[in-house]
Amino acid sequence: MIKYELLADLFLYPSEEAKAKIINVQNYIDVNFQTVSDSLRDFSEFVKMTSMKEWEEVYTRTFDVQALTTLDLGYVVFGDDYKRGELLVNLSKEHTKAGNDCGTELADHLPNVLRLINKTDDEEVKHDLIYFIIIPALSKMLSDFNKETIEVKTKIYKKHHRTIIEQNENKGLIYQKSIQTILELLKIEFPEEQISWLHEKEFASEITNELEIQS
Repeated sequence: MIKYELLADLFLYPSEEAKAKIINVQNYIDVNFQTVSDSLRDFSEFVKMTSMKEWEEVYTRTFDVQALTTLDLGYVVFGDDYKRGELLVNLSKEHTKAGNDCGTELADHLPNVLRLINKTDDEEVKHDLIYFIIIPALSKMLSDFNKETIEVKTKIYKKHHRTIIEQNENKGLIYQKSIQTILELLKIEFPEEQISWLHEKEFASEITNELEIQS
């Protein structure tokens, strides 16, 4: 069984402790999954070589302020549909049963869900998490890093914000490497079958709706 609780550390907020944990993840993958180790190397090298300030800026621009994507998987899959609310309720129950502490984040936050995989004893829950939530969500998140999608989001943000946060094209997209690595590992352990995309909504469309409401 892959140590998904280690993979969750790839998305910790930047800190010296997080850097050490990410290097540990790279070492774990180098030893156990050499076929995908190169997928993560650019990211782990970025973490090693980049200043804390720049790393924080990249993290924030990727997942928080004027975000490229979000780590909340239910939002990626369902947007603001009521189904996300149902997912959060059900996931919260599973986290509690498994003794998985979600801290200050929501139940569908990617690191929390990754840590749940190895903690739950319910194989049906694990199956549904992998095939109906995590794999579809990560695949959608990867698509948020392509040029066309970024241009759409940038236009949306320009319409609603006076200042646009600029980002280096290469470093600014570095988190796609960590997402890709997890997706590759999941597909090794859980071979793909027919995946229900659960009528997911585009992140860019949801951001547009939110900003329109705020205006």
